[in-house]
Amino acid sequence: MTLLDWPIFGIHISCPICRRQSPALMLTEAYLCPSHGVFEADPVTGGLVHLDTERCWYLWQGNWYQQHRNPEGLKIEVYQALYHLHYQGFRAVKLTLARRYEALVQSHLEFQSDWWRQIYYAKPRLYGLPLEFSPAIDADSRWQVINFEFSTEFGPPAYAYPFCTRWDEGLGKST
Repeated sequence: MTLLDWPIFGIHISCPICRRQSPALMLTEAYLCPSHGVFEADPVTGGLVHLDTERCWYLWQGNWYQQHRNPEGLKIEVYQALYHLHYQGFRAVKLTLARRYEALVQSHLEFQSDWWRQIYYAKPRLYGLPLEFSPAIDADSRWQVINFEFSTEFGPPAYAYPFCTRWDEGLGKST
């Protein structure tokens, strides 16, 4: 067996969903996670596609980053990262989002309605955080792969992130 007999990421990968070791399937461009099924590596784009859901990930410095096609998936990922920050003792003060998502989130931007808040905040907000988009992407840019990053400071959140509240309020209640 030579390395050419294995998919582009080698003999095994860490599953992008559960992080378990997932072996390559010989003579294919696929990996098999015992929990999540088959992932197919695309040698042209360098991506990894989950065959059941068609979700795509790219590898950057040893970590998999999912590429989102709808704002809800991105919202969930931002929420999980905020939750993780909170338990590390930090708060997010700004969200920098990859420029490739600008059109995707445009209808979800929060512009304050009254004139005082428009002047005070000056920048649009997304999911309750001041928003900036990443700089222009060049060929080697990490912004081709990563989705967002936070500017943080030590301490608890200064305000409750609006989407961290329970989404299903009212559901499951009998009347």
